[in-house]
Amino acid sequence: MTSLTNRKKGWIVVLAGLTINLALGILYSWSIFKDAIQQSINSGEEGAFNWEIASLNDPYAVCILVFAFTMILAGKIQDKKGPRITASIGGALVGAGFILLYFTTSYALWVLGFGVLAGLGIGFGYASATPPAFKWFPASKSGLIAGIVVSGFGVAPVYIAPLATSLVNNYGIHNTMLIFGISFFVLVNLCAMLLKNPPAGYSTEESPKVESKVSISNSSKDFSLSQIFKMPSFYLIWFIFFIGSGAGLMVIGSISGMAKSSMGDAAFFAVAIIAIGNALGRVVAGFMSDKIGRVLTLFILLIFQATLMFLSVTLIGDNTTAMIIVILATLIGFNFGTNLSLFPTFTKALWGMKNFGVNYGVVITAWGVGGFVFSRLSQTLFASSGSHNLSFIIAGSCLVLCAILSVILGRVQNNHLR
Repeated sequence: MTSLTNRKKGWIVVLAGLTINLALGILYSWSIFKDAIQQSINSGEEGAFNWEIASLNDPYAVCILVFAFTMILAGKIQDKKGPRITASIGGALVGAGFILLYFTTSYALWVLGFGVLAGLGIGFGYASATPPAFKWFPASKSGLIAGIVVSGFGVAPVYIAPLATSLVNNYGIHNTMLIFGISFFVLVNLCAMLLKNPPAGYSTEESPKVESKVSISNSSKDFSLSQIFKMPSFYLIWFIFFIGSGAGLMVIGSISGMAKSSMGDAAFFAVAIIAIGNALGRVVAGFMSDKIGRVLTLFILLIFQATLMFLSVTLIGDNTTAMIIVILATLIGFNFGTNLSLFPTFTKALWGMKNFGVNYGVVITAWGVGGFVFSRLSQTLFASSGSHNLSFIIAGSCLVLCAILSVILGRVQNNHLR
């Protein structure tokens, strides 16, 4: 009975974390807001936005960067103070950031509101969701649990994209920001009340058969941040995460614009589709890593993502059909999503759970730097050439390199866990 009760408590924590990520995943709907801002710029009306076209991705890129680096501080607070207070701080910051946007068209204030304040809030919220969920379940389910919790962040645009499109069309972009700010403040803080760590002395009670299988693939020692900085595995993981996430975020941040020529006002559908792929990739990759191993899963998916990038060069253009856009968006989103379930499990398996929050906070800076670099590069190249082709070629080439590095990571991991 006690075991059943603990399992129920664990699943409540998983669902609370999933819901928080469903709210904070508004980040991935930036392309909807970017299109509304660009339309305002093109209108030239009084009170319209007045930004440089090359800077349209800047709030999104800054948000990704701030989010990722906030994870270091937020992870440390989560490790010390627990997930509840960490999530509450996140809800307050995201709410404040979006409410600020209600009042302004200023480029600087949008970078502050969406980029800095919302980025800080997303970092705190995201850092609070996965660690407590991990602690309620055995190591043999780490990939699956991570995949479920972080899938909320990926799938969020499925409801946010059509909702944001409808709100912007009916109430304008500023009122939309106010509605989102208040709603997410309330929702995240309600879910924060359900986040809790297991009691002291809690055991996941692996069966002997499963325990022996898991023990060969997970570290029995907890490593501090200063210790992991001395390990080759950290730098391999960081660089592969940097490329894998940057390539995906580059497409996610621009997919609505890519789809405009073939899908018109229904371009938000491409954002929703890429989100479904994003969420499925997190769950499927987590499940695969539990079954065939993290390294093999990572290698397969990096090669797949590289192939999609090279295909996009020839398939995406002014005459691309809606079906092609939807298929590519789904598959690219799927592969991008795998990063967010694989790298938490690498972190836990190699360096233990005691300092997981801060350790993964440093690892996920790769996600932020990758998103910032690739989204800024993509927008700059598009502004100068009118095409995304060079961005796809650069991303695909980097992904091939990372697939090779993942083989080296496998050897380093095996030596570390012996």
